Amino acid sequence: MRKVLIPTDFSSNAMNAIKYAMELFKYDRTDFHIMHAYGDELYSRNSGAKRGELNEAKEEALKYSSENLDRVIKDMKELSPNPRHKYFPISVIGAVVDEANEIAEHENVDVIVMGTKGKTDKRNITFGSNTIQVIKYVKCPVLAVPAEYTDIQPSHILFATDYMLPYQRRELKLLSTLAQNYAARLKVLHISKFKELSFRQQDNKAFLEYCLEQNKPTYIKLPGEDITSVINDAIKNFDIDLLVMINSRHSFLEDVLHTSKIEKIGLEIKIPFLVLQNLPRT
Repeated sequence: MRKVLIPTDFSSNAMNAIKYAMELFKYDRTDFHIMHAYGDELYSRNSGAKRGELNEAKEEALKYSSENLDRVIKDMKELSPNPRHKYFPISVIGAVVDEANEIAEHENVDVIVMGTKGKTDKRNITFGSNTIQVIKYVKCPVLAVPAEYTDIQPSHILFATDYMLPYQRRELKLLSTLAQNYAARLKVLHISKFKELSFRQQDNKAFLEYCLEQNKPTYIKLPGEDITSVINDAIKNFDIDLLVMINSRHSFLEDVLHTSKIEKIGLEIKIPFLVLQNLPRT
């Protein structure tokens, strides 16, 4: 049984992520938890309202959320009446990142799937603010799906890693299963200016090889100090349709997310992006 959490703002971008998730997990018994968190929008729209007016606005927001979640689930069932899938609507008044983190922990969610952007859909940004927050702070793998991306079945997966920290077996199992379901070719990319791996890296790589043994991945080592350029080139050269990276302490992705804008760094992500968190789960 797989559990998938999908935050939605009822935009076309969010629906595209839902369609991607339904197809991606069509072979698995899956519980889809479709969540709409409306707290931020509610309070920003009613910042000057009196208590009675705010309470009325809360009731209207809950009604709007519940009705639209029912519509989304109805559309999901019509789109793909998969007997392996079950659907659960969740209307919450909190912030997206807080509610996603709580639900992921309470329901023991395997992966969060969401659009890279929501309603705003600003063309000059790679990720919307909610997606960035969820990737940075929720202790659960996150799969971000670009709005313009419609190819569902992954055939070439790139896992970029530095082998520096121990991997979570559960997260590697998720990656392995996805690759197996679609007979996707998995490439593990290590970018380094050093010729040899440290003992720590060797041990971590050995564990990775053990967990991904059935996938028979290709292990690639490329030189370079400009990691983003190497990753971007690898995506193009290997015809990659799913990028996988780890957001953990002192990782390259952490540096990108916490200290700079992805747009400034130059990480051009136009394909689905699976972020493994490598954090202990309760």
